[in-house]
Amino acid sequence: MHILRLLAGLAAGTLFGFGLALSGMMDPERVRGFLDIAGEWDPSLAFVLGGAVFVSALGVLLSRRLPEPLLDDSYHLPGRGQVDRRLLIGAGIFGIGWGMGGLCPGPAIANLGAGYTDIVLFVVAMLLGMFVHDRFFQSRQARGLGGRAGAR
Repeated sequence: MHILRLLAGLAAGTLFGFGLALSGMMDPERVRGFLDIAGEWDPSLAFVLGGAVFVSALGVLLSRRLPEPLLDDSYHLPGRGQVDRRLLIGAGIFGIGWGMGGLCPGPAIANLGAGYTDIVLFVVAMLLGMFVHDRFFQSRQARGLGGRAGAR
């Protein structure tokens, strides 16, 4: 079972990276073009997001029909937590970083193979931020649940 989970993760990551490359979302200028609504707005990201929502909705519908996941003991879904100050601050920091860099974690990691120094610096800064969050800001409750707060 463990090797099947790894292979499924590899296949999903490869498909995701291929989709990012095919849609042009590995290019930070395309993302910045989408966010530049006062300038030369590029709506292509909206179509990519729409396609992602459609595919995700199909996955959620399928998961609801299955009694349990195929390769795990439970689903790992986000809990129904409240929208609080911490969430809004984190989302704001993510959005500002996304707008400034034109990258979010998926495209940044997919771009690592290109060898651009600025991409490597982005990923290092992202990993540093994740480490700092994990060490200093993650609640004890979340650690105790092993990140499975929303498992069903």
